Amino acid sequence: MDKTLVWLWLADAVGSGCHYASELLALYPDPAELYDVLRAGTEAPPECLSPRALAQLQDTTPFDYEERLDHCLLTGVEVLTPDEALYPDRLRDLPDLPLALYVTGNADCLNGRRYVGMVGTRRPSAYGRQAAFDLSLAMAQQGVVLVSGMADGLDSEAHRAAVQADEPTVAFLGTAIDKTYPASNAKLRRAIEKSGGAVCSEYPPAYAGRTTGTFLARNRLIAAQSEALCVAEARTRSGTLNTVGHAERLGRPVLAVPGSIYSALSEGANELLRTHRAEPLCAAADVLRLLGVGEETESPVQQRFDPADVSADARAVYAVLKPTPQGVDALCVLTHLPAGRVLAACTELELAGGAEAQPGRRYVAK
Repeated sequence: MDKTLVWLWLADAVGSGCHYASELLALYPDPAELYDVLRAGTEAPPECLSPRALAQLQDTTPFDYEERLDHCLLTGVEVLTPDEALYPDRLRDLPDLPLALYVTGNADCLNGRRYVGMVGTRRPSAYGRQAAFDLSLAMAQQGVVLVSGMADGLDSEAHRAAVQADEPTVAFLGTAIDKTYPASNAKLRRAIEKSGGAVCSEYPPAYAGRTTGTFLARNRLIAAQSEALCVAEARTRSGTLNTVGHAERLGRPVLAVPGSIYSALSEGANELLRTHRAEPLCAAADVLRLLGVGEETESPVQQRFDPADVSADARAVYAVLKPTPQGVDALCVLTHLPAGRVLAACTELELAGGAEAQPGRRYVAK
């Protein structure tokens, strides 16, 4: 019997995000032993098994999964199980580790690299998009593998930056491995796979099981695969903060991009900073220092600044900036904007490469 079949049999019965998965593996490191015990009926089944999972294990056999495994082999979907070297090492210590992980692309990139998660809202501002892209690009150019969820918005910006840098990136899906969600990211997915990255899911091809909570369940995998988690822009109630909770539970450091105090899109990130749950993320070097990556390069490579890529407030401030330092009060007078909006615009310009901060909250054009 192919050992992968036994893992599929067990994984299907307990489901994704099974809170007793590691406990079960401690009792039966080889699920074939559990199959033999249940088939013989001479020992009591493990107490941690839920009644539903036990019933499915007793009503099915590993051979019922031959068609699925054949389909995966024919369509280029790799099935990784915890007893294989390619299985992501950073997921092994999860109490609810995946017992079967479906992968397209290059599974080699799941181990042996430096990993940073980049997450944020699905409906970001121009500022959020620029920050997520520029920070991700700078990290990818230092060989960091960006980890995210391939969702609309800031997840996609992180993956696109890695693809532009021609570096691998890892996407965890909350859908079946053969379903790209949103469908508009099909081209991005192909680019991820072509550039040596990997797309991963706990859910098999043509998955027809429950879908409630699958995206929240995948967030723990993003957090676990990451050595540090970055938040580019987030509301106070969001899936992004769910991922932050997983990162905190796993002891992963969290960093957040400061945002405008007037923007609801930045409320979640600013609250993380205000409550000291996250460190400020103003440059890729803030993350790279934590990882000990590229310490000799303090200034990240950025794209050429284009005023069209920033907000209206940032464009207004940029238009009056000079090569000589100007204070916030002077910029308020010249732009007719309140101080809070001027400060937010200056931060946005710093991230986009259009301005440089000087001592005393004074700014010059770059």
